[in-house]
Amino acid sequence: MSGKPRILFVTDSRTPALPVPDDLAKAFQIVQVESPLQAISQLSAEPAAGILIDSEHLRDAQSIERILGSERILEAIPDGVALLDLENRIVWANERFCNWAESEDVVGENFYRALGGPEIIGPDFCPLSTTLGSGLPVTTTLKVDETLYCQVHAASIQESEGTTRHLIVTLSDVTEEVEQQEKMAAIHRAGTSLADLTPQEMFEMEVDERIELLKSNILHYTQDLLNFDVVEIRLLDQDSGVLHPLLAVGIDEQAAQRALVAETVNNGVTGFVAVTGKSYLCENTKDDPLYLEALKGAHSSLTVPLLWHDQVIGTFNVESPEAGAFTENDLLFLETFAHDVAISLNTLELLVAQKANAAQQSVEAIHSAVALPVDEILNDAVNVMERYIGHEPEVVERLQKILRNARDIKQVIQKVGRKMAPAEAVPSSVKIEPRPKLLDCRVLVVDGDEDVRNDAHALLERYGCVVETAHTGDEAINMVRNCEPDLGYHVVITDIRLADLTGFELMTQLTGILEASKLILMSGFGYDPGHSIVQARKLGLHPKGVLYKPFRLDQLLETVEGILDG
Repeated sequence: MSGKPRILFVTDSRTPALPVPDDLAKAFQIVQVESPLQAISQLSAEPAAGILIDSEHLRDAQSIERILGSERILEAIPDGVALLDLENRIVWANERFCNWAESEDVVGENFYRALGGPEIIGPDFCPLSTTLGSGLPVTTTLKVDETLYCQVHAASIQESEGTTRHLIVTLSDVTEEVEQQEKMAAIHRAGTSLADLTPQEMFEMEVDERIELLKSNILHYTQDLLNFDVVEIRLLDQDSGVLHPLLAVGIDEQAAQRALVAETVNNGVTGFVAVTGKSYLCENTKDDPLYLEALKGAHSSLTVPLLWHDQVIGTFNVESPEAGAFTENDLLFLETFAHDVAISLNTLELLVAQKANAAQQSVEAIHSAVALPVDEILNDAVNVMERYIGHEPEVVERLQKILRNARDIKQVIQKVGRKMAPAEAVPSSVKIEPRPKLLDCRVLVVDGDEDVRNDAHALLERYGCVVETAHTGDEAINMVRNCEPDLGYHVVITDIRLADLTGFELMTQLTGILEASKLILMSGFGYDPGHSIVQARKLGLHPKGVLYKPFRLDQLLETVEGILDG
């Protein structure tokens, strides 16, 4: 091995090298490298007296200098930085990268091996290969160990002849961000499981037991996942504004039972949050005029609303004996959990309602099971009647009796249901809003989809409508034609695309036996290939006589009421 000092000569092996002066060759050991980056790699491994660069590589050297800048700057930045060759070997790395790799000298090592074989989280699972293959920068996330997540940004370095020989890779510490995302996901999973009961548990547990289970789950996750030990949840009575205690742990007994209402004055932070629907972070209770002591010696509190469809249904409060104990992250976590708590509480209220109107639900289930079969009887009966009218009066009379009996079956079931489960037994939050116009309104629904016909029974009969259904336009015409004088339809709702007729064609064939203004046409948004709606409007369709699928229940009810008004 020569004892002479080294000089690195940057020249391309594919082209004839420039001659090295004799005096220089005698005094120094000349080491040929093919690029400025290789020179940097050599310098990292072993010092040299200097670098000799031919004119062909001068521009490359200037580019590398601009990319690397000052080494002192690269050492000072909080990110890890490394230069890699095409084999993913490290050519150069700053001190932060070496610290994360737990090695003082990583030059020559494989990038992934130097970091201890990290787990690639994604979204790109081959970032270095992707960058080399596409020439485009790639960003992904690595899990270096249990305490370090890094976001990796890899970009190729284009040299003067347009080729890529090296990559520059930066690593940023995103551990806090990833851990926050993971905690958010864990909180959401916990929240969605609060009221998650199996059918067997639903069958075996009374409502009171379900309430206690829900409260226990809320407390468990609040303490073990969110690390909040002092908890108070109140539910808002929408009529009176009173905030009723649901759960209180660590709260003074007197404070837990005191009367609070949804008002901004003299009702503490809880009353303020219930009125405004906005979260409230109290960093120092001593300086906050809204705060009312709940935990003796509390110095900070955090209160968020329980929201269901943008309506406040309660409040969720946590407190701490330390001032400034809660951060913006705590606020975000508690709001996320409170959202799922609100959903679970709504589910709980529905379960309470289930106990109150169990008889009604049983009757509705029976009615649901017989509604469509009875409609089939009605359809078959009127079709047969069409054939026998004018020929066999006795057959027609018997068929008319079948029709009356079939219709009576459904009405009897509805009347029994109303008697068995009066409306007063149902909690106010789930009471069905009375709609007097719909009571005893006779509706014919024409649609080839069984789900649509079934839903029509379930939704409209809930408000006192008498619903019958038909599959096709011909069936609908027969149903309308064979109604007894006192049992005519007030409204006919039909899909614009039936198996045999369009909505407009059905309308024209009903002319003379049904007013055009009693018809409602159903259509998917923008779908009306036969221009049924336009033509029907010319024939007298009610201005409100169109429903665009999918529609909400309130839209259906308001449309039917609009037809009745007309």
